[in-house]
Amino acid sequence: MDLETATVAQLGQLLQSRRISAVDLASAYLARIRQYNSRGPALNAVRAINPAALDEARAADAVLRSGKRHGPLLGIPVLLKDNIDVRGMPTTAGSVALAHSYPSADAPLVTGLKKAGAVILGKANLTEFANFLTSGMPGGYSSLGGQVLNPYDASQTPSGSSSGPGVAAAFGFAPLTVGTETSGSILSPSAANSDVGIKPTVGLVSRTGIVPIAASQDTAGPIVKTVADAAAELTALTTADPLDPATAQNPLLGHDFTADLSTTALRGARIGVVASQVPAAGTDTRTLWDAATAALTAAGATLVPVSLDTGSSIPGGSSVLTYEFKRDLDTYLSRLPANAPMKSLADIVAYNDAHADVALKFGQTNALASQAKDLSPGSADTAKYLADRAQDLADSRDRIDAVMAANDLTALLFAGSGSAGIGAKAGYPSISVPAGYQASNRRPFNISFLGRAWSEPTLIGLGYAYEQATMLRRPPSRVNPSLFRCAGPGGSDPSCAP
Repeated sequence: MDLETATVAQLGQLLQSRRISAVDLASAYLARIRQYNSRGPALNAVRAINPAALDEARAADAVLRSGKRHGPLLGIPVLLKDNIDVRGMPTTAGSVALAHSYPSADAPLVTGLKKAGAVILGKANLTEFANFLTSGMPGGYSSLGGQVLNPYDASQTPSGSSSGPGVAAAFGFAPLTVGTETSGSILSPSAANSDVGIKPTVGLVSRTGIVPIAASQDTAGPIVKTVADAAAELTALTTADPLDPATAQNPLLGHDFTADLSTTALRGARIGVVASQVPAAGTDTRTLWDAATAALTAAGATLVPVSLDTGSSIPGGSSVLTYEFKRDLDTYLSRLPANAPMKSLADIVAYNDAHADVALKFGQTNALASQAKDLSPGSADTAKYLADRAQDLADSRDRIDAVMAANDLTALLFAGSGSAGIGAKAGYPSISVPAGYQASNRRPFNISFLGRAWSEPTLIGLGYAYEQATMLRRPPSRVNPSLFRCAGPGGSDPSCAP
């Protein structure tokens, strides 16, 4: 059993046939984490282990022995980005200010995973406060968790903010991970780490119990190795939640996304090729892009060149995230137990100032800007926020809808995480799929498909058909063997340093 490449289906078969137990499986992943996360190459993708992980695995084994009906992820380990609440573990957002911030309950998405039978293995590192504490912070850095490394090339960013889930999925610290995205934080680390990532429609997955940036754009979603694994996990993540009004609009509640896995989904599909996304001629990425588009055509898709402005028309940029961060973070903190260490963004800013030597290596410019916002109904800040939010929708949702309608498109095609910004503002879904490795340096390259709201079934079909037609993903230890040559168990090369 190769944990670096094992899929949910493979592990599920082993568990069902009783060739392995859930305890053995969880223990194997924990051993792998011990070997490579803090030691060896020290990828630093996992921040903390769930103290109840083996108890959850034992409970899964009891269900397996009983022969009773059970959820589709029974015994399958999952790592959660450490801005997601798990009872019994602190939810830190990578901040020393929240190192001892314990929620009273699981986030609804965690409840969904547990209902499906998953074992919560632990928490993954992230860029601090989902990369909204400051400007210029490296992807994968946090004051509490330190720096996450990219297993495909340690000199390159693991990207953020879901860097820990991205690296953990790529290197096999768990078969399933959950990231979150406000603008690129699932799609970008997926592209950087050769993962499959799904950034869902805002409202498909509850955001309650997740340290927020902005309710207008926040969502959680899968970061995994294969489209099939992503579909299985997304099925468990899809939830209704009275505390999250966006979920009330969800028409896909109860939908089984594994039913959308089709090798023929590209036949007859009309894929809009966004002109600004085509890599420059003569580059490695252009070679990979051309191969990807050729594969799409060979699988039956019609590629339609389109123009789509993905930029903002607001001078100086939108104020939406800055405004909502204070509002939504204060709401999250207000729901924590009375003994929670931080009650507001103002508390966090003050704590960071008082502990600047450990908390503020890169400052807190975004937090300060957000704290300065006047959230009262009649304020100038509120008026600008409302205007900016309306303009964000015009710059994103209206443009996407118009281009797709005018060209009768099934989806839009982007390089890497190019769909992130415009898709995030629209609240629309994307799927990122591995598309090979650059010839000159073996760094990963992904393509992504963007669709309109609630088009996850279509996007999963397209992503799966492309994945199965190409099968390009390779694990980090094969693409970048030098990082792991001296790190494996059972002794090492005598040329390795002690």
